[in-house]
Amino acid sequence: MTPTVDQIRRQFIDFFVTKYAHREIPSASLIPENDPTVLFTTAGMHPLVPFLIGEPHPQGRRLVDAQKCLRTDDIDEVGDSTHLTFFEMMGNWSLGDYFKEETIQMSLELLTTPWEQGGFGLSLDRLSVSCFEGDDDAPRDLESAEIWKKLGIPENRIFFYPKKQNWWGPAGQTGPCGPDTEIFYDVVNVNDPAAHREGGRVTQDRCQPSCDCGRYVEIWNDVFMQYNKKGEGQFEPLAQKNVDTGLGLERMVGILQGKDSPFETELFAPAIDKIFSLTNYDRAQPKAIFASRVIADHLRAATFILGDPCGVSPSNVDQGYIVRRLIRRAIRYARMIDVTENFTDSIAAIYIDLYSSAYPELQHNSERVLDELRREETQFDTTLERGLHELSKMIERKYPSHSGVIKGEDAFSLFETYGFPPEMTAEEGRTLGMDGVDMEGFNEAFKKHQELSRVGAAQKFAGGLADHSEECKMHHTATHLVHQALRDVLGDHVFQKGSNITKERLRFDFSQDEKMTPEQVQQVEEIVNKQIERDLPIHFEIMDVDDAKARGAIGVFDDKYAQLGNKVKIYIMGDYSMEVCGGPHVEHTGVLKHFKILKEEACSRGVRRIKAVVEGIKDLA
Repeated sequence: MTPTVDQIRRQFIDFFVTKYAHREIPSASLIPENDPTVLFTTAGMHPLVPFLIGEPHPQGRRLVDAQKCLRTDDIDEVGDSTHLTFFEMMGNWSLGDYFKEETIQMSLELLTTPWEQGGFGLSLDRLSVSCFEGDDDAPRDLESAEIWKKLGIPENRIFFYPKKQNWWGPAGQTGPCGPDTEIFYDVVNVNDPAAHREGGRVTQDRCQPSCDCGRYVEIWNDVFMQYNKKGEGQFEPLAQKNVDTGLGLERMVGILQGKDSPFETELFAPAIDKIFSLTNYDRAQPKAIFASRVIADHLRAATFILGDPCGVSPSNVDQGYIVRRLIRRAIRYARMIDVTENFTDSIAAIYIDLYSSAYPELQHNSERVLDELRREETQFDTTLERGLHELSKMIERKYPSHSGVIKGEDAFSLFETYGFPPEMTAEEGRTLGMDGVDMEGFNEAFKKHQELSRVGAAQKFAGGLADHSEECKMHHTATHLVHQALRDVLGDHVFQKGSNITKERLRFDFSQDEKMTPEQVQQVEEIVNKQIERDLPIHFEIMDVDDAKARGAIGVFDDKYAQLGNKVKIYIMGDYSMEVCGGPHVEHTGVLKHFKILKEEACSRGVRRIKAVVEGIKDLA
């Protein structure tokens, strides 16, 4: 029997629910709530940071989930056999309950128990593990190593690595962190002589998990959150020790379905089949293989971003810029393999059908997803035409002999302005007599651009709610008052579409087509200040979803909440605001002193943004 992705996802969750009394919780949004450190949810821990710090979770202390995640650090590497932008992270959580011994035992039990008995059926002989080697901040994790040995992992398959490999840090500059132990699967099986073949994945057996030859695949990471990072080199023990584990679903699907890469599994194969039905390129051509993977990966990610309950539209800033970049990169690569017709919506439809049982929001928002893709594709076709025209002009101006190699800096200019990859510039340039692109020069220009972008992103998204400072708590509290005030002034169509909290200010994105008038901005400001003056008490209650809806609580109630019988945590501010939130907040609104809106502006299609500050921050200086 070859299990399907839905069966594998279910097997993981049911193992922890039925055998170890965990509560299943739905995936949080891909758009982080109140976290300025990242544009998207990049790990399973992000939505649970308040509860890792000590806030009580409405479902208790043992949780299990499948979390939607998206990482863009390696977006330009996508197309090989391993890199993905969107992925699902399976995780089990202990919020101050069990710790190392129980976690490691559960992980190994699930991995090695036969499928028919509720596990994944992997051979113990093909598993290796790594542990933290220790440094000035924390000791060598001998405890985890001893537990692994006791459970049957021999000492020669237990490796110790430094922080770079075996430490999970906070999403931002501060927050919960600690050593981890990683589990690796040997995809070669050195005991099988047939595995040692020329041209195969691996031809030697002397490597270890830190090697990048491809023999070892990391499949699970058990993180032991023992510390709170307060700053660079500053660690303090957490009062509540937590466990955060992460198993990459796509990797496990590849292993259990016997495939060499996720792109050969049911997760991507239907989309790739559709792509090749639109081109005459042979499926064996390296160029076509690479392009089809880029297209399939990027449109899957875009489908999930657009279909998210807090989904954003393509734009030139923040999350909107990323989704636009993903869509346009997919279109570029499609045009490179002669896909000339509009196609993005047909690929998205495949993913909506594949994932809707696990993520019903995709079906619910399917019309929006398909419309946004059609609009962006039509718009980008015009941009492509302008780019080709600019390339022709550039060659006439800089390379009048229509010969030689296009300089790397010129190719990068086309890439940055029109989204042309160097391969497309080289290909189109050859039709005009050129001899390709100086890739070394392009890569140098691109590297400089990446370094500047990383610095900018680090400056823009530094700090945040994860440190739970009083400043951040104040601004977080103010977003609840702003949310309700916007609904009072503009109408009940207003919902939060994201927020970004730092010690210095709050940023609140909300659904609204039209620019607010100065009078409306003033009204919102006055309403919030009135609630501050009333000094409303703030508390939370844990209640059923139906009760929360009946009482008028604001929030995005995922269909899965009701399906799972989940309770939600509602923060209540006097008789004015009632909203689903994990926390934390100040204890009464009077602490905020005074609220001031600094700016109201467009964020993306159908989304506006408010930037504001509270005066109470000054009292802490």
